[in-house]
Amino acid sequence: MDNFEVIRKTFPFLEKGLVEEIDRVSSLHSLKPEQSMLGEGDYIKSFPMILTGCLRVVRLAEDGNELLLYYLNQGEICAMALTCCMGLQKSNIKMTAEEDSLVLAIPVDYPEKWMSDYRSWKEFMMYSYRKRFDELIDTIDAIAFMKLDERLIRYFEERFRSTGKTVFAGTHHEIALQLNTSREVVTRLLRNLERNNLVITGRNFIDYSALVKKSFSM
Repeated sequence: MDNFEVIRKTFPFLEKGLVEEIDRVSSLHSLKPEQSMLGEGDYIKSFPMILTGCLRVVRLAEDGNELLLYYLNQGEICAMALTCCMGLQKSNIKMTAEEDSLVLAIPVDYPEKWMSDYRSWKEFMMYSYRKRFDELIDTIDAIAFMKLDERLIRYFEERFRSTGKTVFAGTHHEIALQLNTSREVVTRLLRNLERNNLVITGRNFIDYSALVKKSFSM
């Protein structure tokens, strides 16, 4: 299947003329897990559209900790990247592949132009802004009002919603970075969840299928 057909099937609501333009001006990037698409402080030279896979969008602190903002899935775009594109600003986020992903990179001067040229693109932008805004509000609420054990559960729930995965193949330190806490705290909280039969932990391995089953069966 050529790129035009992939774009058309992934974004079926876009006008044919717009799909043709996207196909003409974009470049295709294949990302492996943990490969970065965009780093904090980089000037944004292209705007990403997700064809397959899942990307993790985080904010970096000066001490190296990460704050997970949201995930980008198939058929989605990053409204925050678009804002930086249109303002010719440096990126204030980091975008990393959560799994094998295919991403279209659009040169920065096109997204703003398409806002006036194509109604479907404008509506897609407005929908994406609203969705990202709602997700950021949820993140702020979690930090402000949730206890850390509740945030850890939310982390696994959001990861399942975005990727469908029930196993985390990584370290306690990696989770701690994304929750902006210490590895020791994450390890203690995971032990509590394990005692309640909600997770199974191993070396670089956390199976949270029981937690997901309980959360989404309620």
